[in-house]
Amino acid sequence: MKYILVIVCSFLFFASQAQTAESGWKIALHEPTPEFVVPKKNGEQVSSTDLKGKIVLLNFFATWCPPCREELPRLQKEIWEKYKDHPKFELLVLAREQNWDKIDPFISEHQFTLPIYPDLKRNVFGLFAEQGIPRNVILDTQGNIIYQSVGYEEKEFNQLIVLLDRLLLKD
Repeated sequence: MKYILVIVCSFLFFASQAQTAESGWKIALHEPTPEFVVPKKNGEQVSSTDLKGKIVLLNFFATWCPPCREELPRLQKEIWEKYKDHPKFELLVLAREQNWDKIDPFISEHQFTLPIYPDLKRNVFGLFAEQGIPRNVILDTQGNIIYQSVGYEEKEFNQLIVLLDRLLLKD
């Protein structure tokens, strides 16, 4: 029986590692998030350690990215507007390789209110992946990665919403 359990656990571990490598993720599901810091416009910072105790959605995008431009309005309407006042939710939308000179006009043009921050040198994105946006990562209240997605597909985004609803509406 122990032998079978070892085989099953090994298979699950290697399958998880293969899925991570295949999709370009540097960190597997259920692993702790690496520590990171995100600069705010006012000079303050958001630290990953400050987010413990919350369900955190990290969204990586770029203003020039067509799938990102398709996903962000849904992120604004279906997630941010629903959960922005939830005490156990945090959203960090990170503009890969872009600073405030690109972010501010983009926010203004699209009338976004979601919290968008620069990730000019991929300091945060680079911890999770090398290429490919949009990407979404959900962290549980202990800071472990419980969801990862690459690209934008309506079906996948709907699954993301269902998971957030399940995590945040149970309170």
